[in-house]
Amino acid sequence: MRDLIEVAAEHGLGCIIDTLTWMANRDRAAPLGYDTARLATLNQKAAALMCDLRNETDHDDVLVALCIGPSRDAYAKLDPMTVEAARAYHALQIGSVASTDIDLVNAYTFNQVEEAAGAVLAAKDCGVPIAVSFVVETDGRLDNGTGLEEAIDQVDAITGNSAAYFMVNCAHPDHFSHALTGHPRLKGMVVNASRLSHAELDDASELDDGNPKELGVEVARLVHEYPKISVVGGCCGSDFRHMGEMARAIVG
Repeated sequence: MRDLIEVAAEHGLGCIIDTLTWMANRDRAAPLGYDTARLATLNQKAAALMCDLRNETDHDDVLVALCIGPSRDAYAKLDPMTVEAARAYHALQIGSVASTDIDLVNAYTFNQVEEAAGAVLAAKDCGVPIAVSFVVETDGRLDNGTGLEEAIDQVDAITGNSAAYFMVNCAHPDHFSHALTGHPRLKGMVVNASRLSHAELDDASELDDGNPKELGVEVARLVHEYPKISVVGGCCGSDFRHMGEMARAIVG
């Protein structure tokens, strides 16, 4: 994370550092023997670690986000949670760090409107801002066929526009750029380095890191075309080469 902060600072950009807690929820942690109390402690320690990293830097534009993921595998064919069930579920993880010095929650790789809406309401209940990031397939749609921007509108309708903003992640720009229209609530993209589908990535025996320079150019193009997008980052297959190329291309 120190390297990420420095990459951003080198190019005059701010930085959001996420806690390593994407799978630190009840369903993912229970098979490893984590009960509710131990899981809360894990999330609190992760938040404290990132807050310490933020505090030790001399940059004043670094934010700390609690990273949360969906309750179950985002790509599994499972029935959606109800909004209220998701609200109660995600309140456990978010609530465990609500009194710490985190700045926001980043809810990554959600592919069901109901669970995303529940997470937003949970964050609202806990008094913490939240950004929701949907994952899309190669057609720019959620796994159930809902369009990216349609999903944003549905969550906003359920929650009264309570999310701070929305993002798309775990997809290559080729997968979703054609679906963008400049939605005012879509302000971030955390992209895969690979153009492969999720199924192809799951079956791959080697990491596909794509082409860092090409990715940086494409991300910058979208940022310049859609000025509302102000948060960018790397997901599957990416590393600091990709982040550096994105930063260089964006600032020109």
